[in-house]
Amino acid sequence: MDLVIRDARVIDGSGGASYRADVGIQDGRVTTIHREGDGGPRPSARRTLEASGLALSPGFIDMHAHSDLALLRDPDHSAKAAQGVTLEVLGQDGLSYAPVDDRTLAEVRRAITGWNGDGCDIDFDWRTVGEYLDRLDRGIAVNAAYLIPQGTVRMYAVGWGDRDATPEELDRMRQLVAEGMEQGAVGMSSGLTYTPGMYAKDAELTELCRVVASYDGYYCPHHRSYGAGALDAYREMVELTREAGCPLHLAHATMNFGVNKGKAPDLISLLDAALADGADISLDTYPYTPGSTTLVAMLPSWASEGGPDEIMKRLQDDATAEKIRHHMEVIGADGCHGVPIEWDAIEISGVSDPGLASCVGRTVQESADLRGEEPWVTARRLLIDDKLGSTILQHVGHEENVRAIMQHPVHTGGSDGILQGFKPHPRAYGTFPHYLGRYARELGIMSLEETVAHLTSRPAARLRLADRGLVREGYRADLVLFDPETVAAGSTFEAPRTLPVGIPHVLIDGKFVMEDGRRTDVLAGRAVRRTP
Repeated sequence: MDLVIRDARVIDGSGGASYRADVGIQDGRVTTIHREGDGGPRPSARRTLEASGLALSPGFIDMHAHSDLALLRDPDHSAKAAQGVTLEVLGQDGLSYAPVDDRTLAEVRRAITGWNGDGCDIDFDWRTVGEYLDRLDRGIAVNAAYLIPQGTVRMYAVGWGDRDATPEELDRMRQLVAEGMEQGAVGMSSGLTYTPGMYAKDAELTELCRVVASYDGYYCPHHRSYGAGALDAYREMVELTREAGCPLHLAHATMNFGVNKGKAPDLISLLDAALADGADISLDTYPYTPGSTTLVAMLPSWASEGGPDEIMKRLQDDATAEKIRHHMEVIGADGCHGVPIEWDAIEISGVSDPGLASCVGRTVQESADLRGEEPWVTARRLLIDDKLGSTILQHVGHEENVRAIMQHPVHTGGSDGILQGFKPHPRAYGTFPHYLGRYARELGIMSLEETVAHLTSRPAARLRLADRGLVREGYRADLVLFDPETVAAGSTFEAPRTLPVGIPHVLIDGKFVMEDGRRTDVLAGRAVRRTP
């Protein structure tokens, strides 16, 4: 045997009571679980790790990650490895880097510079989903699964126009989705407040979801509103996927903005009714109140039609820029979820141009006050000068909603972690230990066993992974050892890149990627493909 983890408190991911055991590992899998009190000799191995005082759980699965390029540029990737994350789901919010042709790749790189950087340090030697997964297979810090990004697919087949797809274009999108599923994607994502994916009507989305369902995948939408009309937007996704016969996983499911304060019970009632009627639904959340995205995402969709070059032209034209301002500040842009923007809630968290770093850590309102100008003037200048590359924190959430939704039986954990920027959201470095330390241990929102189940077996079930998500004999040895008494997120809004405490060891396929609290040089991660 390669390794025995001795005398651990096993929290096996099922949600059941923990127990003490020795756990043996051979060839990347759990081969022996010898519980305290079992008869017979205790297992032995070439190496023994004494784990008294530590909990042993399955590796955590980040159901909503934006590490699509970070995994390639940063072999260390401690942002996730140090949290105990052993699998990330990429391709989120309808925008990522496969499938593409040369034109689409150039456009999507510009469109999501704020999420992943412009990629100038990446060799984009892939075009298809399968080729991207092959690239991951060369060795990455943690495992990764991939969702086909519907916005990228529409960009590829239709372009940036706000119009219905022609029958030929719809056929092409169906083909791209089918090819991506055949090549190993686990489902499809959408960003229905991001262009050009948001230009797709429900009938188009339903047709693509039918393709996903035919391959036993799932649909993961960032739906059309988390603000005004949020409940209707959730209901739309439930009805659409039921029509398509496709499982639904709701991305970063929350109820934000003042109009939704205290309304988590309304969302829960909607989900419970659908589940009782046979719907296949799951969701993910992060345990924080602010959101994070790009500043350009706040614009009305009509201002983004045609892609980044057209956005820049509209921003540079005074008359058009004034229309954008009115739509954002008075009407409520669809990019800002139908709610008039509050500039004192929009904090700049990152810029692509280091020369603009003085804006980071301030709200748009604060920067405008320092300049003695209106906030739209400041925001417009930043969008233009930073070539649409700025990221933001949006302080619009409600703690009572966060707590209520995380307790739902179909809930899973997802960081929505954007690793770009000088001051990223702390969820990128802290989501999983924050669940364990703050919400399980300190607040008692859920038991530690139940919290671990939300972060392990439940997402594994959604991903249809038959040998991950539990500590079981025969399962892959993707494991985390943490101290239940001290585990906590180190990251804060002031110091967002601080690593967590209380997670000394993380293993992927039985290999230590974190050992004694330090990142090893092991690259045990690979692409996790949909199983036929």
